[in-house]
Amino acid sequence: MEWLVFIHQLPAEPAYLRVKVARRLHRIGAVALKSSVYLLPDGDEEAEDFRWLMREIVDAGGDATLSRATFLDGTDDRQVLAMFHRERDAEYEEITAAARAATAAEPKAEEVQRLRRRLAEITARDRLDAPGRAAAEHAVEVLAGRQRGGVPKPAEKGQISPGRTWVTRRNPQVDRLASAWLIRRFIDPSARFKLVDPAGYDPEPGELRFDMFAGEYGHEGDRCTFETLLERFGLTDPGLQRLGEIVHDIDCKEARFGHPEGPGLAALVRGLAATHPDDTARIEAAMPLLEGLYTCFGTAG
Repeated sequence: MEWLVFIHQLPAEPAYLRVKVARRLHRIGAVALKSSVYLLPDGDEEAEDFRWLMREIVDAGGDATLSRATFLDGTDDRQVLAMFHRERDAEYEEITAAARAATAAEPKAEEVQRLRRRLAEITARDRLDAPGRAAAEHAVEVLAGRQRGGVPKPAEKGQISPGRTWVTRRNPQVDRLASAWLIRRFIDPSARFKLVDPAGYDPEPGELRFDMFAGEYGHEGDRCTFETLLERFGLTDPGLQRLGEIVHDIDCKEARFGHPEGPGLAALVRGLAATHPDDTARIEAAMPLLEGLYTCFGTAG
């Protein structure tokens, strides 16, 4: 994986420049590799963000360099990814805690809007899909539903016509991949999938969203999206229940069920993400893997 490396040196004056640059780096989602050395994943938008900041620093009498790098020794991609996830997850956890506290009280519309704006700011700089996003999105949606007087009930099995468009977040990982398989295998065999950037996305008429903010199907209580789909559509097959428990442990980073297949499925998903950067191709590649695991549960013993 390639990274953008931003190295800068600020002048002693004006003093406010240091605070301004630090805020800008935070706002664009950059993380510090070392003092005055910041990273973003390589991309046109990310490079543009760094170039604007570079211009401000140089105009103020400082110095800045932007380069593209691949880590060979020392720090590796997995460590850098964990750095990005830690920073964003800390912010998501604040949103989740605030939304849950407000839900337990008497939520006001102003509080819902404030948390939604804050969540949108975080997701805009969450360039590497931090795991805490789903819980924060769900907590805010539950809060919004409480403020409205109840969460609208999503469509259930008998009400879904075939061939619907199912929308989810880009860069699908285990819960979204498994949910896509479940949808096509048991809920809507003609399902079409659309993967989007959730920031500011407005669904088109007839679309169904899963594992994304304000979606019809997502995390509910302590259930991951796959488990929610099982519950909503009355899917009680023991093999599906076991698969749901495995997905839960991986997605929620728990060891509640502790099935031995969990680490293997997690490794396969990491491999799919590395070898299939195209979201649609990744979903299609995951289909036979999940089908095989489900079939194994039905024939074991």
